[in-house]
Amino acid sequence: MTADKSKKIKARVNRISGQIGGIGKMIDDERYCLEILDQIAAARSALDALGVEILSSHLESCVIGHGTDSQHESARPLTPEQLVEEVRLTLGRFLK
Repeated sequence: MTADKSKKIKARVNRISGQIGGIGKMIDDERYCLEILDQIAAARSALDALGVEILSSHLESCVIGHGTDSQHESARPLTPEQLVEEVRLTLGRFLK
């Protein structure tokens, strides 16, 4: 992952963290339940978007880039069949 992409992802994580903290404050302030649920939905959506970004990066650098100069430095040596299985398992976990 490039430094620029990593910086953008960290900024997203920080925003999501702020959203979660805001939900806790809303609960402390005894805000209307539907307002809290709206914020939970927004945080869930933000987490999904973050997951898609990280999954896309994984596919680019660890799957498509496997065995090339663009391979992520932490990528494990895997056969093509193992790469497909890793993607299948990752999607299974992410889409639950």
